[in-house]
Amino acid sequence: MRVLVVEDERRMAAALRRGLQAEGFVVDLAHDGEDGLHAARHGEYDVMVLDIMLPRISGYNVCKQLRAEENWVPILMLSAKDGEYDMADGLDLGADDYLTKPFSYVVLVARLRALLRRGAHRRPSVLRAGDLALDPARRRVTRGETPVELTPREFALLEFLIRHHDEVVSKTEILEHVWDTFDTDPNVVEVYVGYLRRKIDVPFSRNALQTVRGAGYRLAGDGG
Repeated sequence: MRVLVVEDERRMAAALRRGLQAEGFVVDLAHDGEDGLHAARHGEYDVMVLDIMLPRISGYNVCKQLRAEENWVPILMLSAKDGEYDMADGLDLGADDYLTKPFSYVVLVARLRALLRRGAHRRPSVLRAGDLALDPARRRVTRGETPVELTPREFALLEFLIRHHDEVVSKTEILEHVWDTFDTDPNVVEVYVGYLRRKIDVPFSRNALQTVRGAGYRLAGDGG
């Protein structure tokens, strides 16, 4: 398995290379964000270890740029920044895991192997259906360039629908995932679908949020 390690502390980078090679990995090194971004774009890597505090381009921006380009190489962020918001930022930008320094080498290898088992599946940080975009981290929805203001419940409903775009989802499924209950009157789903449709479709003369009679609802993947 081929690993790209992007780490500006050269002694640590060399130690990581030796250790991972001993585990059977093929390891390439980059010592700043720009070189790491170039390597990730042009190399065929199975997994990437990415420091955050890098010269030229930060690890956050490397991760953000790769995901924007639909490069889904699994990324383990490695950083001395151990705050919960630092970790949340890394994961929200598209990283798959986050490990703080100092770290256990055994745990690092185990986490890399776990990422390799999952593979490089598509997992964008911004969800899209045509020109309808939802950013879960920033709690932001836009239709083209126009911001769309949603209540928390409307946002949760749209997030569920856009994650399952082009699929028919029933009222029961929506209640389970958006309301986290089966006890709520199913008609509340119909009410909130109406609210949502009046915000994401009607002002834009679109028909993305569709009712499938007798089955549930479907959000068109092309944005309607």
